[in-house]
This record gives sequence, C-alpha cells and structure tokens, in this order.
Amino acid sequence: MKPLGSVYLVGAGPGNPDLITVRGLTCLREADVVMHDRLIDLHLLEEARPEAEIINVGKEPGDDTLRQEHIQWLMIERAREGKSVCRLKGGDPFVFGRGAEEAFALAEAGIPFEIVPGVSSAIAVPAYAGIPLTHRRHAHSFMVITGSRTHDLQSPEWLAASALVKAGGTVIVLMGLSRLGAIVAQLLSEGCDPATPVALISRGTYLIQDCRTGTLADIEKKGEGLRSPAIIVIGTVVSLRNTIQWMEVAEKLDLE
Repeated sequence: MKPLGSVYLVGAGPGNPDLITVRGLTCLREADVVMHDRLIDLHLLEEARPEAEIINVGKEPGDDTLRQEHIQWLMIERAREGKSVCRLKGGDPFVFGRGAEEAFALAEAGIPFEIVPGVSSAIAVPAYAGIPLTHRRHAHSFMVITGSRTHDLQSPEWLAASALVKAGGTVIVLMGLSRLGAIVAQLLSEGCDPATPVALISRGTYLIQDCRTGTLADIEKKGEGLRSPAIIVIGTVVSLRNTIQWMEVAEKLDLE
C-alpha cells in the first residue's frame, strides 16, 4: 500500500503572480498535481514541474457542472495515490475560497494537509489603488463581506456593515459588482450618508487596474462598463487615494 500524499491548500494571492508567498511558491514547484481555480494568474503554472499534472477546477459564475464535492474527491484520490497535491486558490484559502470545506473533507478522509495563507484581494487590491483600510484620522476598523447573490442584503451581517459605514469604518465588498445598485440602495436605506466615498477596483494589482471613485450617490453611474471581478471599498479612507495613488505615479514615471 502506497503511503498517503499530502495536500497543500495554497493561497495564490490577489492576481499579480509576484504576490504569492514564498511558501506557496515552494509547494507549487514541488507538487505532483496542481489543481487550480479560475481566477489565478496562469503564469503561475509555469512554476510547476514539467511532469506535474495540471487540473483546472475553476468554476464560472452560475456554472454548477463542476461540483465542489468532485473537487474534494479529486484531491483525496490523488493523495491516496501517494501524490503531493497543490490546491492553488485565488487570494487566501480561508477568505471566501471554500478552503475550510476542503480542509474539512481532507480531515474526514484522513489525508495530511497544510494551509498556506495567501494575500487576500480584500487587502492587496485597495493597497495597490492607494487606499488604506485603516487610518488614525479616518477608520479604526474594517469589515470584509460578500456581495454575491446568495447573500441576503437584509441579513444581520449587512446591517452590521451599514452600521460600520455610518460609524466611520471601512467596508470591503467582494463579488458584489453585479449587485452594486442593490448594495448602494441598501446602505442608503439604512441611513448611510450619500456623500460617503466609494471605490470600485477592477483587475486590481495589475498595471491595467481600473479604479473608479465616487460616492454612494453617484458610484453606480461611474461604475458603468467596469469589468468583473471587482472590489468595492466604502468609507472615508477612499478619499486618501487622491494623495497616495502610488501605482499610477510609478507607471507614469516608467513611461517618461
């Protein structure tokens, strides 16, 4: 009987392949099997061994043809064959990445595994846009919340998000661009100031990132035509981008 292989649940980071961690890159380079999500930068796959088996397990929005249970089964089967598996996930495995479900399945199956944290897009994308999530004179707390269609905007979590915005904190919404209008309407209905600054950031951490800023009153119009996936940042910290949007400045200097 072959000894069991191990599974590494690796966070690939927010997009830009330079932002994967050293440990994550080591696991990717040493794996026999690489199972990757849709939103990773495919240049990372060039780091895999030439003989490694590459399996695309990415799911398109609304596509249920590849079920989560099948992905978990694949990981377990490859590990039972004695193979080292790198499960390469966008962002951080435990931030809206279903990493906990996969870890639970591995634990129940008796498969050795390791969690390799990644840089979450909730942190990195605003940073690349020159938006700090906290600031001594602006916000002392932040919340990360999903805006996906499966999440009720009337839930206690969203009511807490509205309260945080009103209190001066920062709210980062992932997977919410398609519901931007409903999210804005919900925040306004809960008493958030229409002048609250908002940023929409698409293709974050890349030179081609598209960051649009406005307020709750006008961000829908300013976001027209923006490509998904995108991150929504709500709070007074967005106004600091006017001074510290470092990436655009660096790009301009490179072109001169």
